[in-house]
Amino acid sequence: MEAPLPNSKITRRGTLLGVAATLATPALLRAQSSDAFPQTEQPISTQVPVNRNVSSFRRQNWQDHFDTLGKGALLADITSRAVHYWGPDGETYRLFPSSVPMSEELTKRGYTKVVRKTEFPSWTPTANMRERDPTLPIRMEGGDPGNPLGTRAMYLGWPAYLVHGTHDTRKIGRMSSSGCIGLYNEHVEQLYPLVQVGTQVRLI
Repeated sequence: MEAPLPNSKITRRGTLLGVAATLATPALLRAQSSDAFPQTEQPISTQVPVNRNVSSFRRQNWQDHFDTLGKGALLADITSRAVHYWGPDGETYRLFPSSVPMSEELTKRGYTKVVRKTEFPSWTPTANMRERDPTLPIRMEGGDPGNPLGTRAMYLGWPAYLVHGTHDTRKIGRMSSSGCIGLYNEHVEQLYPLVQVGTQVRLI
């Protein structure tokens, strides 16, 4: 698993090498796919490899997206499938690969903020999710290995939109969510204590 990224001063070469290593790591453990996906999804070994543009996974400047840092800033870049975080001190910086919505219809862009945080969140599929996949449970408790919200969740001002972890590592770097932004559990656990309620968020 990729080592934690430094707070600042990330070299372009170091970032690209780290991302390439993360994206190339095979997902050996097949987690239950519950985020509005059929339970009979084909094994990853039979699927066509995903082409990822590693060169687009690069450090960005918060000034290009926010007027001030305030309590911190979180940017989800849907095109490059990356999450950027800047701390209120102006020095702390994190960059992680992410999953993104599986279709443009499910994608929301714009400005919002973090309104709530939860460790080992429970999951209640929306009506639209259950319509797409009637086999989904009405509710799944936190800590369940099939829970698509993973070990940490940060809820946004838009209902049913979150930045969260995932037990299914196949989803990272892919268009695979029902609207949320997903991170490896190891990464969301690094990000979670840094992000305050009230942190500004932008999805582009």
